[in-house]
Amino acid sequence: MATKGTDYECSECGRRTPQWSGRCPDCGEWNSLEEVVPEEDEPRTTREPDDVEACTLQQVSWDRRPRMSTGTGEFDRVLGGGLLRGSTILLGGEPGVGKSTIVLQSLGQMAGERKCLYMACEESLPQVKLRARRLDVEDSSLVVSGETDLEAICHLLEREDPDVVVVDSVQMVSAEGIDSLPGSLKQLRTCGGELIRRAKKRGTALILVGHATKQGAIAGPRALEHLVDAVLYFESENFQALRVLRAVKNRFGPANEVGVFEMASGGLEEVLNPSEFFLSEREAASAGSAVTSTVEGSRALLLETQALVVPGAYGTPERRVTGADRRRVSMLLAVLQRRAGLDLLDCDVFVNVAGGVSVQEPGADLALALAIASGFQDRPFAPEMVAVGEVGLGGEVRGVGRMEERMKEAQRLGFERVMMPAGVRVDGDDMDLDLTRVKTLDQALAAAGGS
Repeated sequence: MATKGTDYECSECGRRTPQWSGRCPDCGEWNSLEEVVPEEDEPRTTREPDDVEACTLQQVSWDRRPRMSTGTGEFDRVLGGGLLRGSTILLGGEPGVGKSTIVLQSLGQMAGERKCLYMACEESLPQVKLRARRLDVEDSSLVVSGETDLEAICHLLEREDPDVVVVDSVQMVSAEGIDSLPGSLKQLRTCGGELIRRAKKRGTALILVGHATKQGAIAGPRALEHLVDAVLYFESENFQALRVLRAVKNRFGPANEVGVFEMASGGLEEVLNPSEFFLSEREAASAGSAVTSTVEGSRALLLETQALVVPGAYGTPERRVTGADRRRVSMLLAVLQRRAGLDLLDCDVFVNVAGGVSVQEPGADLALALAIASGFQDRPFAPEMVAVGEVGLGGEVRGVGRMEERMKEAQRLGFERVMMPAGVRVDGDDMDLDLTRVKTLDQALAAAGGS
């Protein structure tokens, strides 16, 4: 058979195109198209009809054994209650965020009851031992290996028959016979797919650790996101000890669930009361501050939104946003300008969500708007109040979901008042809270003491 012409394949998403370009038309990555020469077509083997297997759902057997706890409550929460046998997890994050720390710390705690295998593909075994000593899991019966060859790893899986295996990281694993470097799309598809297939066949829980790009996406293993059962991201802000583990995909648990950790000298420590942690350094009577309640997975979190508004020093006003959606903040500034009469056109505006976390849901709009208005007028608004609601372009305050959970978290932290959309109906008879219902942003500013 004659070979096909040269193609170009994206190393990030796998898109193939007959013509090179500087940017992938699918994923938008720059300089990711690499030249590939397709191999000769081979005749496909056919199977006899009698060889094809199928069964009814009643005939399918499934593992009734409970989930395996990782020994860390926040990690179990993000996974949906623990590790399932035969499940595959892709864990990503920036370098140094704590990916190797959390998997080694968890395996060290599990090794007393489960057989665990840690594939240290990027570090030497003495380096792993040094980290284990710092994490106080040096004396565990955890099995470690530094193999990076796919065939060798598969032999270890057969010989050790572990309950849990971690491959750190999957970009370093390579298969013989593939003419490409470790971490390339072809290597990742082959190695990742084979590891996932063997783990599911043996009922082994598999965790694949992957690097993240500057844009926050898992580099290379993006092609594996469709194959794994769960995709977890470790998030952190620079120079912050706080770490947030977020589930962006989970076939066996809630998506968008978060676990909160603090990086200490002895490893990652759970933050059992995140709301109290985020508000611990808050100055109640501070201008440009407002508290909101967001829902992340199955829990409600209280966060402080801050805003500093000052006269512009240059011709073009500056807008800096940390921890929130910049485009949404720009929309709120326009609504405050047009609907609430605040002259923000020539002001520099700095917005921050305290604590090093990021909030994306529209339910934080009302608190962000109140913080900006408070910063503009340079006086505090109702420090004992929690504000929740989405702000529309007409200045209306729209309803959000799971309001009762947000109210219970506000009451638990000692807040006395909740500002909420007028159209939301909640059963708050058992809550000692003063509910302030507002329909428009003007009403919210007046009720908060801003006009």
